[in-house]
Amino acid sequence: MNTKSLIAIALVTVGVVVLASLGLSFLTPGKPFDFLGMDLAAGDGQYIPPMAGALALAGGIVLLMIKPKRV
Repeated sequence: MNTKSLIAIALVTVGVVVLASLGLSFLTPGKPFDFLGMDLAAGDGQYIPPMAGALALAGGIVLLMIKPKRV
C-alpha cells in the first residue's frame, strides 16, 4: 500500500466514525486556575460536526478512486 491509499483509508474511517456518532465532542486541557486555595483545571469542549465527517468521507473516496499516474 502506498501513502495515498493509507491517507484515503484513514479519511474514510474517520468520516464514518464521525457520521455514525452524529458528531464527536472531546475535551482539551484548559488553563489551570486557583479557587479557594485549590488548583483546578477546566477543560475546553471541542466539537467535530457531522459535516466535517461527510467531507472527510467524500475526500477519502475521491482519493481511493484516483488512479496513480504512470511515468
